Amino acid sequence: MEAKAKYNERPWLKFYPEGVPANIEIPERSLPEVFDEVTSKYSDKTAIIFYGNRISFKELRQDVDRFATALYELGIEKGDKVALYLLNSPQFIIAYFGALKAGATLTPISPVYTSVEVKHQLEDSEAKSIVCQDFLYDNVERTGVELKNVILTSIGEYLPVSKKLAGKSVLGRVYRKMEVPSTRILERPGFHQFQKLIKKYPSNPPKIEIDAKEDIAVLPYTGGTTGLPKGAVLTHYNLLACQMQTQAFWPIFEEGKEVIPAFLPFYHIYGQVVVMLNGLIQGSTLILFTTPDLDDILSAIESYRVTAFFSVPTMYEYLKDYDKTGRVNWKRLKMITCGADTLHESTVNDWERRTGTRILEGYGLTECSSVSHANPLGRPKVGSFGVPLPGIMAAIVHPETSEFLPPGEIGELVIQGPNVMQGYWKQPEETRETLIELDGKIWLRTGDLVRMDEDGYFHFFDRKKDLIKYKGYSVFAREIEEVLYQHPQVKAAGVLGIPDPKVGQVIKAIVVLQTEARGKISEEEMIKYCEERLAHYKVPKIMEFRGELPKTDVGKVSHRELREELEET
Repeated sequence: MEAKAKYNERPWLKFYPEGVPANIEIPERSLPEVFDEVTSKYSDKTAIIFYGNRISFKELRQDVDRFATALYELGIEKGDKVALYLLNSPQFIIAYFGALKAGATLTPISPVYTSVEVKHQLEDSEAKSIVCQDFLYDNVERTGVELKNVILTSIGEYLPVSKKLAGKSVLGRVYRKMEVPSTRILERPGFHQFQKLIKKYPSNPPKIEIDAKEDIAVLPYTGGTTGLPKGAVLTHYNLLACQMQTQAFWPIFEEGKEVIPAFLPFYHIYGQVVVMLNGLIQGSTLILFTTPDLDDILSAIESYRVTAFFSVPTMYEYLKDYDKTGRVNWKRLKMITCGADTLHESTVNDWERRTGTRILEGYGLTECSSVSHANPLGRPKVGSFGVPLPGIMAAIVHPETSEFLPPGEIGELVIQGPNVMQGYWKQPEETRETLIELDGKIWLRTGDLVRMDEDGYFHFFDRKKDLIKYKGYSVFAREIEEVLYQHPQVKAAGVLGIPDPKVGQVIKAIVVLQTEARGKISEEEMIKYCEERLAHYKVPKIMEFRGELPKTDVGKVSHRELREELEET
């Protein structure tokens, strides 16, 4: 009970910036309601800049309303599932809010998914309609899933004339194997062209009654640590709660005055909620990128006077060594933040030396609508992902017994708050294992091994699934990876345990060297490097060099794929 009392005291509150409340009241409003309010308030202001094409909030609202009308006329009813298989584009935003206005539930699909993965998500979510990038449709066709409506769109539909050819050539390089289907495909029953629907139907969306706490807004699928991805049930209330929590925690942002680059993928919960949803609901201007081209992003930061930068560790790794990064006056930005993966201290320190600014690390999960923790402005701790946002309770419990552990001890992070999902779609057993009752309250088990220090800052150690047991010792893969990343010639690293009957698990490190170091550094030299910096039981017994490592769709090393690869061999 004493350990639990420490969390109830919420020691992190004393580090909140001035004016940030401990709790906030979340109104029971739907996302379309909030969208309509902001688009009316800022009707003449630019909502989106898409490779030079400016779209005002008024124009965005008109297209959203027209698309909502189209979906209604196509037979979409409240609760129907609509899949979005799109790159970052105005069409994603229009389809997102348009489908919500029609009362539908959205399930965004990663553009890098194979047809097998697309099939699983379409079938599991029960989606009968899809809004699809035209050159991605071949993957949908190969699934064999029967769909009532297929709405195809071209990336060029909202590009300026001067950019259309360039846009297609860029996508051609990124998605080499994809081909745009023949226009004859639109003659099939149930097939439609996005822009024609927008032009055909009036700006007269249906009046759908939405229960913010009960009606599902989005079914994003989490990669998970084992098995097939699962749909996290997020209501309108969950998503609005997360938006309001981040807004309250970062009071430096002024409504209607921010300019934010939007290159993080919208199908991923981080880009979808923190950038797209938060940005538009606060009346910000989004500079939209289909692909994260470094030159385009850096140029936009200066040209459009960007005020905040949201990114992932991989991007900072690239930028800290990129020759054009120094052209940007990073000190002018209000905030530079990072999420979606562990931010290595070496990256933080190199970035600060290069730009004179500090990256604020945050933490979140799909299951908590994207964000639960962040470093307070002006009071960051290197190596910590920060403190809980307003209205969120967090604690550390024993991974097996679920007993509360005192500050300083490593255990599983559990979270409670209005942004926490309702459960996993059609997965009652998984839901019971993840949403647990402690002292009469429901907590989300994150699966992450974390500790809270005496100040209430939280520090990540590893995923439970990535914990390595060697001769009775608990070894955190992330700690070894942190040491490897400090080596100047290490570009990427992944550490995992190989089952061994004598010692439990043997530690193996898989390393990608910088190009100039390949063939010049041996596996033995890298092991010796680790021996000088790690306790004997933490030193990898096997060191393997590769040209690349499998990555998740937000650019972090995929330990799940490394484990699956190990199981196969």
